[in-house]
Amino acid sequence: MKSPHNVVVFGATSAIAQAVARRLVEHGCNLFAVGRNPEKLNAVVDDLRVRRGPNQLVAGRHADLDRVEEHAALFDASVHALGGVDTVIIAHGSLPDQLECEVSIPLMLAQIHTNAISAVALAAAAAQRLQAGGGGQIVAIGSVAGDRGRQSNYVYGAAKGMLALFLQGLRNSLDARGVHVLTVKPGFVDTPMTAGFTKKGFLWATPDRVASDIVRAMFRRKDVIYTPGFWRWIMLCINHVPERIFKRMRL
Repeated sequence: MKSPHNVVVFGATSAIAQAVARRLVEHGCNLFAVGRNPEKLNAVVDDLRVRRGPNQLVAGRHADLDRVEEHAALFDASVHALGGVDTVIIAHGSLPDQLECEVSIPLMLAQIHTNAISAVALAAAAAQRLQAGGGGQIVAIGSVAGDRGRQSNYVYGAAKGMLALFLQGLRNSLDARGVHVLTVKPGFVDTPMTAGFTKKGFLWATPDRVASDIVRAMFRRKDVIYTPGFWRWIMLCINHVPERIFKRMRL
């Protein structure tokens, strides 16, 4: 299986996605960036163009990825800009307020749509496209929150859990068809999305640290990664706490 060459990044204005994109451009990849905020997206594209080599392509298009009906046009635009796509990175999402979701079912459903439904739709569309093109790689950023429902963020966790399970099945389905699927499960990351958190201690990672792990996993064709890696063992412990005890824990 070939290394990534023509890459489309959905959610390119997120801190993690920006760090991943910079690393991929440094590896010589062509890149098509998709983001919701036009001003932020233009800044990302301009930054990547400064970093690219003389023969590298960098382009972008702003879009609201919640509009699933527009996904096909975005894939068409990326293929037109790059001449083809072999790698799709799904990095968009939002971190909802759990308490607000508990009192507003429409808000809860909107958050599940953003963090699960729209991401699943992109992954499914990418699978169709890459199979037709002879293979490639799908990379989707989930979260350790998707490993077990916790009272503090179970709406977000449920959405990321859905994404992880879908990717697991997709990976199993596509393995013999030349398309690799990588599920990324970050822990706490110091980004604008977590601006309201107290960020202290070794559990917090920088977007660049996470991006380094992601790009390494892409080139090594890993199936699932926790980043930083110690989260695998933290979640292993959390997942093995009996439910009768776990439901009394304030997590």
